[in-house]
Amino acid sequence: MKDMTTGNPNRLLLQFAVPLLAGQLLQMVYSLTDTRIVGSFLGESALAAVGATNSLNSLMIGFLMGMTNGFAIVTARYFGGGDRRGMKKSIAGTVLLSAGTVLALTIVAVAFLYPLLRLLHTPEELLGQASSYFRVILLGMMITVFYDACAATLRAVGDSITPLIFLALSTVCNVVLDLLLICVFHMGVASAAVATVCSQGISVVMCLLFIRLRYPDLVPDRDDFMRFYHDHHVIQWMYSTGLSMGFMLSLVNLGSVVLQSAINTFGANIIVAHTAARKLTELFMMPFSVLATTMATYCSQNLGAGKLQRIKAGIWRALLLSWIWCGIVIVIVYTIVPMLIYMVTGTHVEEIIDTATLYLRINAVLYFVTVMISVLRNALQGMGDMVTPLISSSIELVGKVLIVMLLVPHLGYMGVIVSEPIIWCIMVVPLIIQLRFGKRFQAIWKEAKQVSTVEI
Repeated sequence: MKDMTTGNPNRLLLQFAVPLLAGQLLQMVYSLTDTRIVGSFLGESALAAVGATNSLNSLMIGFLMGMTNGFAIVTARYFGGGDRRGMKKSIAGTVLLSAGTVLALTIVAVAFLYPLLRLLHTPEELLGQASSYFRVILLGMMITVFYDACAATLRAVGDSITPLIFLALSTVCNVVLDLLLICVFHMGVASAAVATVCSQGISVVMCLLFIRLRYPDLVPDRDDFMRFYHDHHVIQWMYSTGLSMGFMLSLVNLGSVVLQSAINTFGANIIVAHTAARKLTELFMMPFSVLATTMATYCSQNLGAGKLQRIKAGIWRALLLSWIWCGIVIVIVYTIVPMLIYMVTGTHVEEIIDTATLYLRINAVLYFVTVMISVLRNALQGMGDMVTPLISSSIELVGKVLIVMLLVPHLGYMGVIVSEPIIWCIMVVPLIIQLRFGKRFQAIWKEAKQVSTVEI
């Protein structure tokens, strides 16, 4: 366990964030490898069938990951306050609420699988393979959510290295099972989903064994489950926090789906250019997301410990570290980004390279605003504000819908390029207002100023 309520904030933030960054890079490498295996050995139709479910898959995975991270904020609050009994009660709640939510989602999603795929405009010739693949993913969601819950709980008590180890184990198992089921046994596209679910199941079992042996204080007993069941305040607190973070990520993914529907009308070259630009954008923005996740845990632990001045210092340190990375990214984008686009696409088509380069150069200038959104949104979540981050994410969804309706018909793909910078500048406003002028946070900052000494 890692107590983030003492010690230098810079060192703590980096120690926590670096393993998260490594984990996200690992997931990106796995995603590319998995795509290559399916495409190479099962053909383009199988790859298209998997791709047809990507937006829905990302939507559900994002919701579950956000929900478990929300539950972990409550665990981090108890841990920071030194309340081990409350911490075990919240972990018991994580198990019960995660299981109940996923059970309901699985029943509904499996029952309406075909209507959902048709809503995504999945071609009829792909429906069979797409449904067989996604049905396995849906039936394995219970394993997925416990995989996320284990990682989120460990991060709540300051351990971001162990989840990385088990993510690496899951990735290796997934690739091995993909090769075994697809290449050796020549099974269909559903075997790719079976490999994913089985590899996560192996990691969940190993992670639970590790927690029992290494962190026995994190293992709830029967009394902890009963205490949670009878504590309606904690149930409401955990579920409101979990659903807030889950819906926050879901709204982001929904906005991307809406925008993609407009991009698909511009032809193959624009689609390829946008895909390449987004791949590089995801890479450039990884440090933002990992520092944001770090801030949720950091703020929650320190609020639980009553160390409010450390929260204020931590927010500024996280922003400063992120802005330094923004400067590095801007240099990269205005120098070698055409070469990076070629590496991603393998194409020399000028329209593709020029379009992707233009997208990145316009967007990168305002990355410093994106940093503020990521850090402040998660800091507010860590301090118990479930509403403002959700409002900010809703602005993103509504903004992308309006841009598709109003800007894209007149500006074409340029409307897509300028859409995100415009939306970012609007999204950050309610976060700044709430953090600076909200009644709850005015009280926090006032109390923080009264602290004469702070361990930095």
